[in-house]
Amino acid sequence: MEEVYEKIKSLRVENNWTLKELSEKTELSSGFLSMIERGSSSLTITSLKKIADAFGVDISFFFEKPVSNKNFHLSISDQKKFQIEDSQTSYIRLNGNFPNRAIEPLVVILKPHQQKDEDFVHRGEEFYYILKGAVRFIVDREEYFVSEKESIHFPSHIPHDYENPLSEESIMLCVLTPPIF
Repeated sequence: MEEVYEKIKSLRVENNWTLKELSEKTELSSGFLSMIERGSSSLTITSLKKIADAFGVDISFFFEKPVSNKNFHLSISDQKKFQIEDSQTSYIRLNGNFPNRAIEPLVVILKPHQQKDEDFVHRGEEFYYILKGAVRFIVDREEYFVSEKESIHFPSHIPHDYENPLSEESIMLCVLTPPIF
């Protein structure tokens, strides 16, 4: 995660922005941004997305080394489970690796009775297909109970949230635009 903090500071310096200017663009406090740049504070995906948007980069910029070649196929051995710091949700990336991808396909794994970490509103679309279990979605204050082999698709700018109401793990195929990892 250290390289994420370094990249944030590097982008800020390259843009000739003060912490106050970055704070105004992200609606995150200057003190919090300073702690992030020093690596002394954890960073949520929502905060990182705000920072990425301010700099006009994809959130994946902070996690990946530059792509020197393309890779369209992702074998099972390449599909690694990962988590965002301070999050219960597990993800498995399913995308090929090439510049200017337009979608973000993921497997999302929710623990029993897990709620989404926080509301996440952004441009683009979200599509979920329930592979195992069930998930309760709230989209624009309307509740949808989506069972195994059912799907839900909505514009991401609408406030939305989800939770696993079951006593067992629920697993979803998720396709997002724009790519965030």
